[in-house]
Amino acid sequence: MLSFEQGVSARVPDALMADMYRDRKRVFIDLLGWDLPVLDDKFEIDQFDSPDTLYLIVGQPDGTHLGSMRLLPTDRPTIIGDFFEHLCDTGAPRSGQVWELSRLCLSPRIRAAERRGVRNRLLTSAVQFALRNGISGYCCVTHAWYLPEVMAYGWQCRPLGLPQFDPGGMVGALEISINEETPRLMAEAGTWDETPVQTYVDAALGEGGVQ
Repeated sequence: MLSFEQGVSARVPDALMADMYRDRKRVFIDLLGWDLPVLDDKFEIDQFDSPDTLYLIVGQPDGTHLGSMRLLPTDRPTIIGDFFEHLCDTGAPRSGQVWELSRLCLSPRIRAAERRGVRNRLLTSAVQFALRNGISGYCCVTHAWYLPEVMAYGWQCRPLGLPQFDPGGMVGALEISINEETPRLMAEAGTWDETPVQTYVDAALGEGGVQ
């Protein structure tokens, strides 16, 4: 199941959303040791998880989270704009046509063989979402050791500046261009996955996409 979900409440009532936040705590806080806020000692939720936030989630019908990412337009508050602008030589992107990818989270409960498939499904769906909604690019902040892997996914991307030291290690910022050539380039790199899945779009988005 692939789901586009919008928004978060303090109670985290939805099973799939709740499991996503649990896995985010397991990955980013328990495993990676990031200093992030925790809700009820269970959920990793920060100030960017708002009623306007969009999430791309791969999960099972019973509400089990397999993988997810968060999508934020950069004309609103973002991680890169609020905390990592110093990584960008000409300033962080600030445009409704450039969105931030953050909190790419693969459940630690799934096997290594599944992780690649879930990751590719998320990447493909993010590109499909961008092409349908007039988004020309994504940006992200990641650890320096992960930058070569992100750049090898097949899409066209460029560093926004040199990696710099952060308390959690060396980090860098990238901007990823999305255009009609992106699906072909990702297919050549082996990361494009059009496996048929049922897609749910939150009613607040409208039938035509992001409003």
